[in-house]
Amino acid sequence: MKIETLGRFKRVTIAPGEFYASDEAVTISTLLGSCVAACLYDPVNKIVGMNHFLLSNRRYARDMPMYATEAGRYGIHAMELLIDEMMRLGAVRRYLKAKAFGGAKILPHTGEVGNFFCVNEVNCRFIREFLASENIPLLAEDLGGERGKVIHFSNGDYAVYMRKIGGTRSERLAIRDRSCWLKAIEAQEQTFPSADIWL
Repeated sequence: MKIETLGRFKRVTIAPGEFYASDEAVTISTLLGSCVAACLYDPVNKIVGMNHFLLSNRRYARDMPMYATEAGRYGIHAMELLIDEMMRLGAVRRYLKAKAFGGAKILPHTGEVGNFFCVNEVNCRFIREFLASENIPLLAEDLGGERGKVIHFSNGDYAVYMRKIGGTRSERLAIRDRSCWLKAIEAQEQTFPSADIWL
Protein backbone atom coordinates (compact mmCIF):
# COMPACT_ATOMS: atom_id res chain seq x y z
CA MET A 1 0.00 0.00 0.00
CA LYS A 2 1.38 3.39 -1.01
CA ILE A 3 0.23 6.60 0.70
CA GLU A 4 0.77 10.13 -0.67
CA THR A 5 -0.33 13.38 0.96
CA LEU A 6 -1.06 16.85 -0.36
CA GLY A 7 -1.81 19.11 2.58
CA ARG A 8 -4.63 17.46 4.52
CA PHE A 9 -5.62 15.29 1.54
CA LYS A 10 -4.44 11.76 1.01
CA ARG A 11 -4.20 9.30 -1.87
CA VAL A 12 -3.83 5.60 -1.08
CA THR A 13 -2.82 3.15 -3.80
CA ILE A 14 -3.71 -0.46 -3.08
CA ALA A 15 -2.22 -3.61 -4.63
CA PRO A 16 -3.83 -7.01 -5.29
CA GLY A 17 -5.08 -8.59 -2.08
CA GLU A 18 -5.29 -5.28 -0.23
CA PHE A 19 -8.20 -3.10 0.88
CA TYR A 20 -8.56 0.33 2.42
CA ALA A 21 -11.42 2.17 4.13
CA SER A 22 -11.64 5.71 5.48
CA ASP A 23 -13.91 8.32 7.02
CA GLU A 24 -11.49 11.14 6.02
CA ALA A 25 -10.78 12.98 2.78
CA VAL A 26 -9.08 10.35 0.63
CA THR A 27 -8.73 9.14 -2.93
CA ILE A 28 -8.15 5.38 -3.26
CA SER A 29 -6.42 4.18 -6.43
CA THR A 30 -5.52 0.85 -8.01
CA LEU A 31 -4.46 -0.78 -11.28
CA LEU A 32 -6.69 -3.62 -12.52
CA GLY A 33 -6.34 -6.36 -15.09
CA SER A 34 -8.33 -9.56 -14.57
CA CYS A 35 -8.77 -8.54 -10.92
CA VAL A 36 -11.84 -6.73 -9.64
CA ALA A 37 -12.09 -3.73 -7.33
CA ALA A 38 -15.27 -3.08 -5.38
CA CYS A 39 -15.71 0.58 -4.44
CA LEU A 40 -18.16 0.75 -1.53
CA TYR A 41 -19.54 3.81 0.19
CA ASP A 42 -22.00 4.87 2.84
CA PRO A 43 -23.13 8.35 1.70
CA VAL A 44 -24.96 9.00 4.98
CA ASN A 45 -21.93 8.51 7.23
CA LYS A 46 -19.33 9.49 4.58
CA ILE A 47 -17.34 6.25 4.77
CA VAL A 48 -15.61 4.80 1.68
CA GLY A 49 -13.62 1.69 0.95
CA MET A 50 -12.06 -0.24 -1.90
CA ASN A 51 -10.61 -3.71 -2.26
CA HIS A 52 -8.65 -5.41 -5.05
CA PHE A 53 -9.03 -9.15 -5.45
CA LEU A 54 -8.62 -11.98 -7.93
CA LEU A 55 -10.55 -15.22 -7.68
CA SER A 56 -7.73 -17.67 -8.12
CA ASN A 57 -8.99 -20.59 -10.21
CA ARG A 58 -8.73 -20.36 -13.98
CA ARG A 59 -12.25 -21.57 -14.68
CA TYR A 60 -15.49 -22.94 -13.21
CA ALA A 61 -18.47 -24.79 -14.63
CA ARG A 62 -21.26 -22.41 -15.58
CA ASP A 63 -23.79 -24.30 -13.47
CA MET A 64 -21.61 -24.36 -10.32
CA PRO A 65 -22.85 -21.91 -7.64
CA MET A 66 -20.10 -19.34 -7.06
CA TYR A 67 -20.51 -19.53 -3.27
CA ALA A 68 -19.70 -23.27 -3.42
CA THR A 69 -16.26 -22.70 -4.94
CA GLU A 70 -12.95 -22.07 -3.21
CA ALA A 71 -12.56 -18.87 -5.22
CA GLY A 72 -16.03 -17.75 -4.21
CA ARG A 73 -15.18 -18.24 -0.56
CA TYR A 74 -12.04 -16.14 -1.05
CA GLY A 75 -14.11 -13.40 -2.70
CA ILE A 76 -16.61 -13.42 0.16
CA HIS A 77 -13.72 -13.10 2.62
CA ALA A 78 -12.26 -10.15 0.65
CA MET A 79 -15.63 -8.39 0.61
CA GLU A 80 -16.43 -9.02 4.27
CA LEU A 81 -13.02 -7.72 5.38
CA LEU A 82 -13.73 -4.44 3.60
CA ILE A 83 -17.32 -4.18 4.86
CA ASP A 84 -16.27 -4.99 8.44
CA GLU A 85 -13.59 -2.27 8.37
CA MET A 86 -16.07 0.26 7.00
CA MET A 87 -18.57 -0.64 9.72
CA ARG A 88 -15.84 -0.29 12.35
CA LEU A 89 -15.40 3.28 11.09
CA GLY A 90 -19.12 3.99 11.41
CA ALA A 91 -20.72 2.81 8.15
CA VAL A 92 -24.15 1.19 8.30
CA ARG A 93 -24.54 -1.89 6.10
CA ARG A 94 -28.01 -0.97 4.83
CA TYR A 95 -26.68 2.35 3.49
CA LEU A 96 -23.88 0.78 1.45
CA LYS A 97 -23.72 1.38 -2.29
CA ALA A 98 -21.23 -0.05 -4.78
CA LYS A 99 -19.36 0.57 -8.00
CA ALA A 100 -17.26 -2.24 -9.54
CA PHE A 101 -14.42 -2.30 -12.04
CA GLY A 102 -11.94 -4.70 -13.61
CA GLY A 103 -12.34 -8.26 -14.86
CA ALA A 104 -10.59 -7.65 -18.18
CA LYS A 105 -9.69 -10.52 -20.45
CA ILE A 106 -5.97 -9.76 -20.65
CA LEU A 107 -4.38 -13.22 -20.41
CA PRO A 108 -3.81 -15.25 -23.59
CA HIS A 109 -5.78 -18.46 -24.12
CA THR A 110 -8.41 -17.68 -21.51
CA GLY A 111 -11.32 -17.76 -23.89
CA GLU A 112 -14.50 -19.59 -23.07
CA VAL A 113 -13.91 -23.35 -23.05
CA GLY A 114 -17.00 -25.49 -23.41
CA ASN A 115 -19.30 -25.00 -20.46
CA PHE A 116 -16.78 -23.06 -18.36
CA PHE A 117 -16.23 -19.47 -17.26
CA CYS A 118 -12.61 -18.24 -17.40
CA VAL A 119 -10.84 -16.16 -14.77
CA ASN A 120 -12.02 -12.70 -15.82
CA GLU A 121 -15.61 -13.93 -16.22
CA VAL A 122 -15.47 -15.60 -12.79
CA ASN A 123 -14.40 -12.31 -11.18
CA CYS A 124 -17.17 -10.32 -12.89
CA ARG A 125 -19.77 -12.95 -12.08
CA PHE A 126 -18.72 -13.11 -8.44
CA ILE A 127 -18.93 -9.38 -7.67
CA ARG A 128 -22.37 -9.05 -9.27
CA GLU A 129 -23.69 -12.13 -7.41
CA PHE A 130 -22.21 -11.06 -4.08
CA LEU A 131 -23.64 -7.54 -4.21
CA ALA A 132 -27.06 -8.81 -5.29
CA SER A 133 -27.12 -11.41 -2.50
CA GLU A 134 -26.18 -8.76 0.10
CA ASN A 135 -28.70 -6.20 -1.23
CA ILE A 136 -25.95 -3.68 -1.94
CA PRO A 137 -26.98 -1.66 -5.02
CA LEU A 138 -24.42 -1.75 -7.85
CA LEU A 139 -24.80 1.80 -9.19
CA ALA A 140 -21.99 1.78 -11.76
CA GLU A 141 -19.66 -0.77 -13.31
CA ASP A 142 -17.04 -1.22 -15.98
CA LEU A 143 -16.43 -4.97 -15.88
CA GLY A 144 -14.88 -7.10 -18.61
CA GLY A 145 -13.39 -5.90 -21.86
CA GLU A 146 -9.86 -6.52 -23.05
CA ARG A 147 -7.93 -3.64 -21.47
CA GLY A 148 -6.73 -3.07 -17.95
CA LYS A 149 -7.93 -0.03 -16.00
CA VAL A 150 -6.58 2.46 -13.49
CA ILE A 151 -9.25 3.76 -11.14
CA HIS A 152 -9.35 6.54 -8.55
CA PHE A 153 -12.23 6.52 -6.04
CA SER A 154 -12.98 9.77 -4.17
CA ASN A 155 -15.11 10.23 -1.09
CA GLY A 156 -15.74 13.86 -1.97
CA ASP A 157 -18.55 12.99 -4.37
CA TYR A 158 -18.13 9.17 -4.53
CA ALA A 159 -16.98 9.50 -8.15
CA VAL A 160 -14.70 6.94 -9.76
CA TYR A 161 -12.26 8.31 -12.32
CA MET A 162 -11.14 5.60 -14.73
CA ARG A 163 -8.69 5.32 -17.59
CA LYS A 164 -8.11 2.27 -19.75
CA ILE A 165 -4.54 1.14 -20.23
CA GLY A 166 -2.83 1.19 -23.57
CA GLY A 167 -0.80 3.38 -25.86
CA THR A 168 -0.11 6.50 -23.78
CA ARG A 169 3.36 7.46 -22.56
CA SER A 170 3.97 6.93 -18.84
CA GLU A 171 4.80 10.60 -18.11
CA ARG A 172 1.44 11.69 -19.53
CA LEU A 173 -0.30 8.97 -17.50
CA ALA A 174 1.29 10.18 -14.27
CA ILE A 175 0.11 13.73 -15.04
CA ARG A 176 -3.40 12.47 -15.83
CA ASP A 177 -3.56 10.42 -12.62
CA ARG A 178 -2.48 13.42 -10.54
CA SER A 179 -5.07 15.54 -12.31
CA CYS A 180 -7.76 13.02 -11.26
CA TRP A 181 -6.58 13.30 -7.67
CA LEU A 182 -6.65 17.11 -7.77
CA LYS A 183 -10.18 17.02 -9.19
CA ALA A 184 -11.21 14.66 -6.38
CA ILE A 185 -9.72 17.07 -3.83
CA GLU A 186 -12.01 19.83 -5.12
CA ALA A 187 -15.04 17.72 -4.21
CA GLN A 188 -13.50 16.68 -0.89
CA GLU A 189 -13.00 20.32 0.09
CA GLN A 190 -16.79 20.71 -0.06
CA THR A 191 -17.58 17.44 1.72
CA PHE A 192 -14.82 17.59 4.34
CA PRO A 193 -14.29 21.27 5.25
CA SER A 194 -11.10 22.01 7.13
CA ALA A 195 -11.32 22.08 10.92
CA ASP A 196 -10.87 25.84 11.17
CA ILE A 197 -14.15 26.40 9.30
CA TRP A 198 -15.95 24.93 12.31
CA LEU A 199 -14.31 27.26 14.85
